[in-house]
Amino acid sequence: MAFDINMIKKVYANVVERVDAAQKITGKPLTLAEKILYSHLWNGNPSKVFTRGKDYVDFAPDRIALQDATAQMALLQFMQAGKSKVAVPTTTHCDHLIQAKNGASTDLQSALNTSNEVFNFLESVSNKYGLGFWKPGAGIIHQVVLENYAFPGGMMIGTDSHTVNAGGLGMVAIGVGGADAVDVMAGMPWELKFPKLIGVKLTGKLSGWTAPKDVILKVADILTVKGGTGAIVEYFGPGATSMSCTGKGTICNMGAEIGATTSTFGYDDSMERYLRATDRDDVADAANQVKDYLTGDAEVYENPENYFDQVIEINLSELSPLLNGPFTPDLSTAAGLEMTKKANENDWPLKVEWGLIGSCTNSSYEDLSRASSIAQQAIDKNLKTKADFGINPGSEKVRYTADRDGILGVFEKLDATIFTNACGPCIGQWARYSDPKNAPKNSIIHSFNRNFAKRADGNPNTHAFVASPEMVAAVAIAGRLDFNPMTDKLINENGEEVMLDEPTGWELPPKGFEVKDDGFLAPEEDGSHVEIAVKDDSERLQLLEPFTPLGSEIKGAKLLIKAFGKCTTDHISMAGPWLRFRGHLDNIANNTLIGAVNAFNKKTNFVKNQLTGEYGGVPDVQREYKKEGVKTVVVGDHNYGEGSSREHAAMQPRHLGVAAVIVKSFARIHETNLKKQGMLGLTFANEADYDLIQENDTFNFLDLHEFAPEKPLTIEVVHADGSKDIIKVNHTYNDAQIAWYKEGSALNLIKKQNA
Repeated sequence: MAFDINMIKKVYANVVERVDAAQKITGKPLTLAEKILYSHLWNGNPSKVFTRGKDYVDFAPDRIALQDATAQMALLQFMQAGKSKVAVPTTTHCDHLIQAKNGASTDLQSALNTSNEVFNFLESVSNKYGLGFWKPGAGIIHQVVLENYAFPGGMMIGTDSHTVNAGGLGMVAIGVGGADAVDVMAGMPWELKFPKLIGVKLTGKLSGWTAPKDVILKVADILTVKGGTGAIVEYFGPGATSMSCTGKGTICNMGAEIGATTSTFGYDDSMERYLRATDRDDVADAANQVKDYLTGDAEVYENPENYFDQVIEINLSELSPLLNGPFTPDLSTAAGLEMTKKANENDWPLKVEWGLIGSCTNSSYEDLSRASSIAQQAIDKNLKTKADFGINPGSEKVRYTADRDGILGVFEKLDATIFTNACGPCIGQWARYSDPKNAPKNSIIHSFNRNFAKRADGNPNTHAFVASPEMVAAVAIAGRLDFNPMTDKLINENGEEVMLDEPTGWELPPKGFEVKDDGFLAPEEDGSHVEIAVKDDSERLQLLEPFTPLGSEIKGAKLLIKAFGKCTTDHISMAGPWLRFRGHLDNIANNTLIGAVNAFNKKTNFVKNQLTGEYGGVPDVQREYKKEGVKTVVVGDHNYGEGSSREHAAMQPRHLGVAAVIVKSFARIHETNLKKQGMLGLTFANEADYDLIQENDTFNFLDLHEFAPEKPLTIEVVHADGSKDIIKVNHTYNDAQIAWYKEGSALNLIKKQNA
């Protein structure tokens, strides 16, 4: 039986009336995304047509998922909201704070030893406020959600950008910052700008070496890392229905890498099979009763150009295996000769040192079985693997079943390291080097979703390439980045030429899923007696103090840093070893913007202190400004804040005294996070004004006292020689968000309303 089945049945009880009302009001057939959005309005039945990309809309998500690195700050905020219990079903998953080093059992115990204080805090807060708790080792949040909580036609939010993985089971699932989650946990509506719609029509059928991963790698190549910003991507067509549910999840998962609000697929037979295989017959039965309401209308899919803002068509039968990277997930290269050419032109190391399979995007039973079929061939054909293997199963259910069926044993025969059911190398939790900053130039290949510099192992010289699990296995066995298993031969230990056969696998385990302990702890019915202790001298946890409003008079603000080029949330607030401080705002603030490249000297963590004229680390200089009561401004390029949903990238600058971030364009989640924390997230009205900003600039906000929706702000930029430039900056704040700014943060407003 499914978790929260009564909630799911309630959603299905409402969907017919609400979708019918939406069709009547809009006067047209609806996409799946529109059906889910209009059936989850905070005010119930739809009463107006919303303009895509413009109207802010209040929604009522069905559930929330938190991962341990972001849950700390989210729950620390929720503790201030004045509520005794979460208002919607919510779960906490411990998957980020487990470092991959020696193998599952050793690494898990090490995590329990080093992060026990945090795990105990999360467990006790979950128990007190009614959240389900998934213990360390239970699995990666998104795989666990797909197996237990996702359901067709539902809406969920989660404090991780890859929450979108649940779109593989027909949800609108959206990554958010912790403050957004706190709103919903506190019983308030969740606000989102009504998304634009991108339709991806899939024709043909995957076969041979081509996998669902190649679909999203191709889409990323087409749309780039910002092409999906502000949009929901909806996949449809015969190619979509021919894929497995977990394959759909892989595609939706990496939608975060194109900036999409989320991605989704209509309910079909593969989803029903997956629901029944994961002991959710009750959800499948309920979904079947309203199945026409859990997918886009036929007219939409027959004439998609009339209903989507953009339409892409991909013939799966013509798609070939791709490798995306390095350093960005949208740079696609076809396997084989094209990779040889590109690698030689760009000086990418062709030798591959590691092949890593797993993470939240490719850690299903199907993924592991297909990759193991390639690994088994290495054994059968007497091949010596040239690269090391690392495996991260997605959940304890997947791990136990794959181990029972001999899948993990195949990898172990190749001396693979089976890591904990956790994120591990995918998020920088990989103890590969003792001194990563000075580690050698090398290439790795993985089935993860992100490959930014230093992302996996902290080494800026590691060239990481993203591919399907089966291609990762093949390339790791060959040891060369440009190996094409469809055409290239390998020499085995007997000196014989052999070729790898096409991968095979199982959509679902033939003998069914099995697990002894899935790692779930249900909360007490009444947690009022549960005590939550945070030590005053703790290095890991710190109770929050409310932010002070920045006010309507910001004058004399100094430039902290002008970031050059790509500036992701990894650059603004690194993960890896810094994850241990995610529950302690002041300590983790010491990594603020240390990865951003200073436009004036092209160095990282080296900016000018205008008060002294000396150079120092970004957080050190910012603390000097804060000490002197000087507000600061951060300037950035396009798609500023892409990547993870971590709200620390907004909270840390806010804590240290940054008042405004002015960029060419924002990634959606980060812009919202800045607003939630009572900061100014602004964009240049004229992008060329980015070039006007000089190292010793001072910023005077001339009309902030007139802060209003759709009204640009005017800033006087004073240069060191006394000359001035007047620039206009745009914003997307509505009245409610301006109220957050005036109160100092959205949380301050919640507390005021609940007082």
